Amino acid sequence: MVFQPSSGPAEATAVSKPVGAPTVVKIVVAGGFAVGKTTFIGSISDIEPLNTEAAMTEHSVGVDDAGGVSDRKTTTTVAMDFGRIELPGSLWLYLFGTPGQDRFLFMWDDLVRGAIGAVVLVDTDRLEQCFPAVDYFESRGIPFVVGVNCFDGVAKHRLEDVREALQIPAHVPMLYTDARSRAATKQSLIALVQHAMQQIRAA
Repeated sequence: MVFQPSSGPAEATAVSKPVGAPTVVKIVVAGGFAVGKTTFIGSISDIEPLNTEAAMTEHSVGVDDAGGVSDRKTTTTVAMDFGRIELPGSLWLYLFGTPGQDRFLFMWDDLVRGAIGAVVLVDTDRLEQCFPAVDYFESRGIPFVVGVNCFDGVAKHRLEDVREALQIPAHVPMLYTDARSRAATKQSLIALVQHAMQQIRAA
């Protein structure tokens, strides 16, 4: 099946006129190595994204898990990615991308602190790569949505099958996305914000 992002009704939602300093909302983009986190943030950020990419060399062999994609992935995020989206009503979304390598997991607590939730990106060819991210947010009770990244614009598996394989609870939103598409990444962020607000109201 071919994935084609479409604009949702939430895009047109009006936000009150800005007064004073902007309201800042922090969102985390997580997932395994080479799943598309850096691309996701870069596709929608209003500013030039801050990337902490380092070249992968022979010294990383046996240390970093290249996830079977070393033929198309020559760099890796070693600290974080950062982007910003400015919305009407003086609302700013700060996007923080987590490093994908296991040896940088110790940084996640600092990156996630203060975030309303996370988008967990999934590559269905390497499902095992996203288990640590799913477990992390579930164990800490942090709202998250799962975005199945459609490489080459093609959805290879049904969402129901991916949910079952990852054992994602029914209340966690799951959707197709394309990290290269601004419209698709916007849909994922809207889904997360709506989900996080529902969680806050329920609490």
